[in-house]
Order: sequence, then structure tokens, then C-alpha cells
Amino acid sequence: MNAALTEQRADRPSDPAPLFRPVARQDFARAVQEFLAFPEHLPVPVPTEDRADLTESVERAGRLYGGLRRPHPLDVGIVLGRADLPAGLAELARPFARTWADEEELGDMAAFRARHGGSLLVVGCYDRLTLDPVRALLMATYRGPRQALTLLSGRDGASVCWNVAKQYARPALDVDALGLFTDTDRPPRLPGVQVFDDRDFERADIQAEILNTRWLRVGFQGHGKDDSVNLGEFTLCGLSPSAPATPGLLGPRCAYGLPCYKPEDKLVPLHQVEAVELVLSACNSGPLADLALYDPKYQLLLNALDGPARTVVSAVSVHDSDRPENVAWMHGALVGADSVDTLNASLAGSHPYPAFMRFGLPEAPEDTPAPPAPADHRPDPLLLTVGTRLTAYLASDLLPHNHPLRPRLTKLARKVDLWVARPTQLADQSPEQIRASLTADLQSLDHVIAEQVAADPETELMNYPAHFGDRSTLDHRVGEVTCHCGRPAQEFTRRGLLPHILDTTCAVCMRCGDVTFRVPEAPALLAYAPDMVEQGGVLEVRARVTAARTGPVRLGLFVPTYLREDTAVEPATIRRRLPGGRAEDVTFRVRCAPGTAPQAYYFTVFAVQDLAVSTARRHFGVLPRTT
Repeated sequence: MNAALTEQRADRPSDPAPLFRPVARQDFARAVQEFLAFPEHLPVPVPTEDRADLTESVERAGRLYGGLRRPHPLDVGIVLGRADLPAGLAELARPFARTWADEEELGDMAAFRARHGGSLLVVGCYDRLTLDPVRALLMATYRGPRQALTLLSGRDGASVCWNVAKQYARPALDVDALGLFTDTDRPPRLPGVQVFDDRDFERADIQAEILNTRWLRVGFQGHGKDDSVNLGEFTLCGLSPSAPATPGLLGPRCAYGLPCYKPEDKLVPLHQVEAVELVLSACNSGPLADLALYDPKYQLLLNALDGPARTVVSAVSVHDSDRPENVAWMHGALVGADSVDTLNASLAGSHPYPAFMRFGLPEAPEDTPAPPAPADHRPDPLLLTVGTRLTAYLASDLLPHNHPLRPRLTKLARKVDLWVARPTQLADQSPEQIRASLTADLQSLDHVIAEQVAADPETELMNYPAHFGDRSTLDHRVGEVTCHCGRPAQEFTRRGLLPHILDTTCAVCMRCGDVTFRVPEAPALLAYAPDMVEQGGVLEVRARVTAARTGPVRLGLFVPTYLREDTAVEPATIRRRLPGGRAEDVTFRVRCAPGTAPQAYYFTVFAVQDLAVSTARRHFGVLPRTT
């Protein structure tokens, strides 16, 4: 192709030269040869004979496109059913691929992909886009660096020619509107994107909003099937009035003389939408020919391909598109990212198959941002850990119904449930924002828990070892550890018998008894102190804590109720930011009153992190004062 094609047609109102030239079918091959010989001077030929709908689309395209371009060629092209296509079509499409392969090579997909790697273009009528071979091509090219499969198609040979011709056009400079219409989501309204959701459907003329705007990219997201997409009371309609119905094929209600299931004055004929790119984000919006429910006369995909859109993005089957995809697509549209790459990458964490296909040539790689990495919708592990603890605290009888912690725990549980739900993940908030919000809530709650325990160690939360242990079974694996008294101790775990019962790990020393308790992924504690202290003396306590993760940990120390009047603990609680997985020491002092009765006592050090409370108990004795 002549390189001068790229910028010959400027967006000047004074330049009346048409971009497309309707021709008779018998003249199409000759017109193609003339165009390819002088692409900088001639319009692209389109066989519109007996196709009034294509003639109308050519007229709409004249308002949408401002010049011609030289499309970026893909690596390999293949024409399906070449003998049934208009003469000259293969020649018009030839610049779109560097190499062209024979249709017969698709019989052995492994050999075909080994021989023809890279990006692939398939050109052919819709009736040739069947499960075999397109499914194999989709799966073979999925999860590459870019969506490697591109299709150019239409309901018949003339429609395919029209879609090939549109690939030579570039948008007019003043066509820059970006829009999203969604019936199932209320996404954030990003600057630069016109967003319409169910609230707007009730107060705005959505039909006029869609049809009276020249869109650079517009997406329609909602429930539907291969003939329609719901937009509240408005409906994106796939009916092509000029296309003949095929006897014996199923049609929607209107095919049998019945009224539409939606108000007919609110139907939006898809072929009349003036958009360079149409995104049909509804299940089955672009099924393969042998998967379609309805006659091609009613197909959304074919209706869109007959319109002025240069690119149509449709869903071959079912998918779970929601807020993550809406937000990802809007962000991508603002920077010129490829829609198919963006949508499929966002769904990759939920679907093992490509949901969307591209009808229309992609932009050159150097003109588009690199596609996003496949999304991984697994939540932050901290989110799951906290959710498990919240379930245990709220679903079990550990905390009574009127416990002061319950309202705040319930509120956080609702937030965690929303955060782990895929429609919110990576949409309204990024993973970093979610984690920041979660950790802020956790720090506040950890502070409250630590203060409550320091003020009243008899709180129900501190009974968790017994409560969960009574509803558990002993794990047969027992480890040997060293007690803080220096003697050997056994460490074992009781496994909860019900989903809302946490496992509990305990260390038992034959001298000190049950020394430590903790739940999974909670801080590990040991407490070191002299065995004896005199009346009126100070017991220096060194707590060794290993945080489960890097972050703040609240620590405290308490003595039995009967000793509280005779002692002072310094500090009562303390906050430290500790590295995860590495032991650190924290110091406490227990000041004994001169009148403290000589005998054996104990103290308990506790640590709170992410709603988990770990404890370590240590015996000590008070001796009579010697001076």
C-alpha cells in the first residue's frame, strides 16, 4: 500500500472528497484495483447495490471519519470461504496482514499455530464463524501479550466488504466523546467519560443521548442476549429491518408479530449509533454462528457491523462483567488502550476463557499502551484472615449480643464482605486503598481491644481459648518448644470443628502449666522475668513478641484481680510497629507495694494484632522485704 495514504485526507470542512464510494458488485473488483493503485486520491469502494442500509451507514460514516489511514498489518491473515465472497475483497484486505495462509491449514490447529505464530486476522462471512475453527483460534491466542485474534465479518459478502473498507478510515478530529451506559452498575464518573446508569435512565432520554452523539468509543453494559441489551426501559436493539429472515430459524417476539418486550419508542437501533468503536458488554452479544439463539436478522453483532462502527467488541458467550470491567475499560479508553485486551485481562481472574472478541483491526502497538496484566481477583490474604476472625467472633457465642465490640465488628464485617466481592475489588478502590482502609480500621479496633483487656482482663474475648477449644479436636501433631522458664514444653493445636470456630495453639509446661495461647497467624509471645521480687520492689518483664506481619502491635500486661490493688503496671499498654516474622523485645515493669503479701503470683502479657489476641503467662513470687 502507498505510504502516502496515512494523512492525505485532513479534517477540513472545505474538503468535500468522500471517504467511501458506493459501487455495484460487478464493479467492485476493478474499483479495488483503482483504489489500491491511487489510495491517496480515491475513496474506498463499497458494494452497496441493493443494500439501502449500507448506503445509510456510508452516509453516517462520512460524519464520523475525517480521513484515511494505512492500517497496521497483523502477522497472519486467513480468508474463510473465499469463493463465496465478492471478487476484490481479498485484495482490499491484503494490506491488513504480512502473510496470508490457506483456510485448509486450520485442520491441524497445533501445526497452524506452530507455523503461523503471532497476531492473526480472520476474514469471512458470519456463517463461517463457527465453533470450529474459531473456538480453537480464540483459545490458542488467549492470554498472549495482546489479544492475538482479530475478525472482520458481516452478514453477507457486501457487509464483509463494508467492514474491510471501514478499516481504512480514521476518526475526525472532533470525534472524541467517550461514553458508558450501564444497567447493572453505578460506576464512578471519571472525568472525560460520559457515564449513564439506572438513575439516568429514569430521568433522561437515553435514546437521544446515544443517537445524537458522535462517539469515539461507547460501551453498553447490562443484561441481554444476542438480540438486545437492556438499559432500563431503553433497549439496544439488533433488528435489521432490511435483512431477510431465514425460514425455520428462531426469532424474538417481534419475529412473530408480537410487541417488543420493552417500550418500542425507547428502542435504540444499533446500526444507527455513530461510534468509531462499539463495546457490547452483555452476555452472548456476539455469539458464533452455530451458537446464536436468533436468526441473523436480529443479531446485535451483525447490526453493529452493518453500521458505521470501525470496531465492534462483543462477547462470544457468558461472562461476569461488572464494575471492575467498567472501570478498567473507562481508564483504558481515556489513554487509548485496546478494549478487548483490557476487558479480557480484567476477567482473567474469574474466567479461564476469553470473553470478548474484536471485530476490527487494532491500533499499532506503538500507538496503544501495553495491555494490563491479567487480573488476579484473589483478595489480600490479610482481608481473608480478618474475615475469618470476624466470622468467629460474631457467629459463635464467644461475645454476648450486647458486647460493646459487636457493633464495630459487625460494621467491619460488612466492609470486608464488600471488599472480597469481585464487583468491588479493583474498581472503586485499588488493592492499596482497600488495604489502607482495612488497616486503619484494624488499628482502631486493636486499640479498643487492648484498652478493654488492660482495664478488665475478664472480658469475654479473653475466654477464646476455652470457648474455641471446647468446640475443637486435637491435632495429632505435637511439637516441642522451650518454655520461658527454660524447661521443655509441648505445643499443640486444637482444630475447630465448625467453620466459625478458630483453631487455637497452646504451649504447656509441666511446671508453668498452659503458658501461651494464640490463634492462626497471630503474634507469638513469650515472657521473661526473674522468679522472685521483694515487697516494694520492681519486677522487670521482657516480653518477646514475633508479629505475624509487619505493622503495629498493641501489647499490655495484667496481673490477677486480687493483686491489682497492690501493684502498678508500667506501661499498661504500648503500641509498637514491629517487623513481621522477627522476634523483638518489649519491656514492662510491675511495681509491688510494700504491703504485697509474700506468695506465688503470675502475670499475663498479651499482644493484639488484626483482632487476634495472643497471651503468655509467667509465674513469679513475692518475698518478704529484707531491709
